[in-house]
Amino acid sequence: MPISEIIQKGEEKMKKSVQSTQKEFSNIRTGRANPMILDSINVEYYGAPTPVRQLANVSVQDGQTLVITPYDKSSISNIEKAILKSDIGITPGNDGVNIRLTFPQPTEERRKELVKEIKKIGEDSKVAIRNIRREMTDFLKKAEKDENIPEDDVKKQQDEIQKITDKFVKDIDIIVSEKETEILSI
Repeated sequence: MPISEIIQKGEEKMKKSVQSTQKEFSNIRTGRANPMILDSINVEYYGAPTPVRQLANVSVQDGQTLVITPYDKSSISNIEKAILKSDIGITPGNDGVNIRLTFPQPTEERRKELVKEIKKIGEDSKVAIRNIRREMTDFLKKAEKDENIPEDDVKKQQDEIQKITDKFVKDIDIIVSEKETEILSI
């Protein structure tokens, strides 16, 4: 495998790790209404599990309330049941037309727990990125032996791999910092 391909694949894996972290952060309840929290909830609809956002219009009424308006009014009870079964920890309010999810403001203690959770997720992501770096350098060392690549070239590539790693670790730090600021400013 050419060295440029090793670096390209490693960089793609690192990007996916950053994206995964962002997705995980979007599912953390911060006291603000975020429609993405419903992405993991499937509703039994005519015998098939269907995502809530395909069955209903989801809008943010104010900063703390999600309003779910089903396209098919007969599905309202199934949506409500699916939300109750889910692990989002919010009890839906059903007025016969809409379902309302009100997100309570987290306590100071809960915010500190969320920040710890975010830092742990961020650290796990950095570890994943460093593991990808290790895989890349292992491939590089193997290529050096198998293909008799000069040591200088290998050293340059290792420096390039380290720069890429540092960039993605910095991206994770920025994401963690932004989420931490969001939670503490509630």
